[in-house]
Order: sequence, then C-alpha cells, then structure tokens
Amino acid sequence: MAQDLSEVDTVLLDIEGTICPIEFVRATLFPYAIQALPKVLREKWDDPDFKPYRDAFPAEARGSPDALEAHVKDLTEQDVKIAYLKNLQGYLWQEGYETGSYSTPLFDDVIPTMQKWHDKGLSNSIYSSGSVFAQKLLFGHVKDKSSSNPGASINRQDLIHEWFDTVNAGPKTQTGSYEKIAEALVREPAKILFLSDSVTEIQAAMEAGMRTIVVERPGNSPLLDEDRTVYQVVQSLDQLDM
Repeated sequence: MAQDLSEVDTVLLDIEGTICPIEFVRATLFPYAIQALPKVLREKWDDPDFKPYRDAFPAEARGSPDALEAHVKDLTEQDVKIAYLKNLQGYLWQEGYETGSYSTPLFDDVIPTMQKWHDKGLSNSIYSSGSVFAQKLLFGHVKDKSSSNPGASINRQDLIHEWFDTVNAGPKTQTGSYEKIAEALVREPAKILFLSDSVTEIQAAMEAGMRTIVVERPGNSPLLDEDRTVYQVVQSLDQLDM
C-alpha cells in the first residue's frame, strides 16, 4: 500500500524508535540522567541556571532534593512524557554528550537519507516528546562511525529545519498538535510526511491531514496485524520513494 509521495516537500520525524534505537534512550540516556541527578541537586539546588528546571516541578516534588530525586525516578520508570521532566533530562544529558560519555547512534539509513532529502530541497523537521534542547543535543552529537572512539561525534543539526516538542506543539497523540505544526511550517498538511513508530501518533497526524508512515525498527513494540493493513510500514527510511 505504498503512497504517492511526489507532493511531499516536508518530512516530520519522530526520534525514539524511528531514527534512533529505543535501547539507547532507555539503557543509556535515562540511566545517565538518574546517575547525574544527585550531584546536580546537591551542588546546584539554588543555582540560578538550575532553578528554572527545579521550579517547573510540582510544589510537593521541589520541597527538597530528596523529594525531587524520588519524583524524577518515578516518572522515568513510568516513561512519563511530561515537559518538566523532559527539560530536566536534556539539562542532565548535556554533560554526558559534551564529555564524550556517549554519542547518538542513529540507524545506518538515517543520515544518508536525510542528507538526500535535504539535497533535493525537502525540509526535515523533528517532533519528539524530548525537549527541543535535548533534540539539538542529540543531533549535535551524532556518533562518528569513522572513529574508534565510542564517544566521538559529529554535529548534524544542519539537516534540521525546525524542532517541535510538547511545549511548542503539544502532546504527540493529539490532532491539534499536528495542525499547529503545519501552521508553524507554513505547509499544507498533505505536503507533510510524518514518520513515527507509534500508531497512536500516526493516527493523530492522519486526522490532521498529514501523510503518514509507520517505521518499524529492532527493539520497538511489535505492530498488530491489523495495523499493517491500515498503515504503510517501512523498516528503513531508504525504502521511501522520495
């Protein structure tokens, strides 16, 4: 059920499970944030740079460093996609990226395909539950596969036209969020192709009038048989005829 994508001029991409392995986020980024948090809370609790992150949490969670740490651990374990947690995670991940503790392992097809789209004049944008700050960290530290150093990275923010998260666009499962993105991109929804591993997100984008394709990657939750009959599914971005 391949679609005619000839009219598409903008690609809107999810991150986790679409262009980046879920395992990296859950086994590397989440644990790093939890590990880094106690030291940050001890040393920067009243730091002017940290206070906006602290004060964004509910009053009962920011009553003490211990309360905030416990709340963050609970939200992380539940994989709650709420803005104040995502913003804090981005803050905590920054040091790991900048010190070379890790770099972003995008799937092999991602950079070559996005570069091809970019060179053809298509516009690439990101829509993720992670904060825009975290998104830029991720693309600013893409794993350099030519280096033997596991933390070596290259900056590929140049491939991205716009960045959207739950703060500037809204929840990813709501149709209105995709309508807002189309307005921000000054594009007709039908000229935007949204790629995600989440069928719920895909359905919301479809209802907003966007073209959509489900991306199936190793480590993702299995798709239902009925989903395969309703949605176009690809295993790699280079399968798209664009």
